[in-house]
Amino acid sequence: MSTRIIARAALVGAGALALLGPLTAGTAAASTTGEQGGARIMAAPYAVVPYETVNVRYGPGTSYGILATVPAGQPLGAYCWTRGERITDNGYSNDVWVKLLEGYVSAVYLKGNEYGNLPASARC
Repeated sequence: MSTRIIARAALVGAGALALLGPLTAGTAAASTTGEQGGARIMAAPYAVVPYETVNVRYGPGTSYGILATVPAGQPLGAYCWTRGERITDNGYSNDVWVKLLEGYVSAVYLKGNEYGNLPASARC
């Protein structure tokens, strides 16, 4: 490979990260009291989007306390997925929970595949 091709690939990669930044950075979560939280994800490798309002929890199950409530359509930065409590809602059922900076959210409420649109290889 020539130096020029490598340099171009680096620029394209940097541009993709710059475009992804606003998606993953816009994660101020609304708290259960309706206030805007200050947590923002600046370097999360994935973005997930809930299709309805979701609870962000301390761990991968409903027995964990609720940290925040996030409105439908708000992009969230995500790191990986793990197995937890099986959730059934809206005709879907699985035990996949997505790890966010703030906590965990069930993949049942996220747009995309069974892993909340994270790749299967992104397991925690």
